[in-house]
Amino acid sequence: MERRIFPKHESMASSFFQELNKLNCGLLYALCPTGESTQSSANNNTVAGYVMYSWPSCLLGSINKLAVRESCRRQGYGEALLKTAIEKCKTRNIQRLSLHVDPLRVDAVSLYKKLGFRIDTLIHSYYSQDRHAYRMFLDFY
Repeated sequence: MERRIFPKHESMASSFFQELNKLNCGLLYALCPTGESTQSSANNNTVAGYVMYSWPSCLLGSINKLAVRESCRRQGYGEALLKTAIEKCKTRNIQRLSLHVDPLRVDAVSLYKKLGFRIDTLIHSYYSQDRHAYRMFLDFY
C-alpha cells in the first residue's frame, strides 16, 4: 500500500519496519471487509489504512505517515486513525503534535484542519525540488 500511495522518494516501504522499531514510535491500522467469502474471518479483511506516529520528546509528537487504501477512502478510516493517534499522543502528555503534508493533497489538508491542525508554514522543496509541504501543528492545552 505504501508504494502505491506515495511517490518513490516519499515512500517508507524500504524502511517501514526499521521506523517502527525506533523508540517511541507507534502504528495503528484499520481493517475493512473485502467482501470475499472465505472460511477464516481474518481473511475477510484487508488493511484499509494506517497511521505511524512518534513522540521523540515529552513535548513534541509527530504524525509520520497516514495512508488509506484508495478503495477505502471517504469512508472515515483516515479520520478514525488520526483521531486515535491524537488520543494516544495525548496520553503521553505531549504538548504539540506536528505533521507535513503536500498542499496539493487537498483532502488530507482538509482532514487535518477538521481535526484542529493549523498551518504553521510552507516549506519549499520539502518533498522534491518542485514539491512543497505545509508544516501543520495541533497544540494540546
